[in-house]
Amino acid sequence: MGIRRKARELALNALYQSELTGSPPAGKFDFFCEIFQANKKAIPYARELIFGLAGKWEEINALIEQNSEHWRLNRMSVIDRNIMRIAAFELQYIDDVPSSVAINEAIEIAKRFSTDDAAPFINGILDAVRKALET
Repeated sequence: MGIRRKARELALNALYQSELTGSPPAGKFDFFCEIFQANKKAIPYARELIFGLAGKWEEINALIEQNSEHWRLNRMSVIDRNIMRIAAFELQYIDDVPSSVAINEAIEIAKRFSTDDAAPFINGILDAVRKALET
């Protein structure tokens, strides 16, 4: 497993904890990494994802909702919506991550952390996000 995959998973865990506790993910990220003994090589990219998402939270949420038919973010599972937030942020703002990689990574992470139905669900929404960003 590559460092960026580990960073995405670290970011996912921090976002998950943030939603469950109601605390901002960027505010407690260093503490989170220390407590859970995060891979030191994964921390910089995870930090880029967490702090980048914090600055674009509403925009990323709107992008996902606009491209998900009949689904609001609050109806999606916590894991699924955070996987999509990470991937949508990469699609929109991380230039050195090809769209196919961002989507494939999200699908692989969903297979590990979510339900059997999550991968196709996430794939469909992220593909719509990708197409919307390309226009």
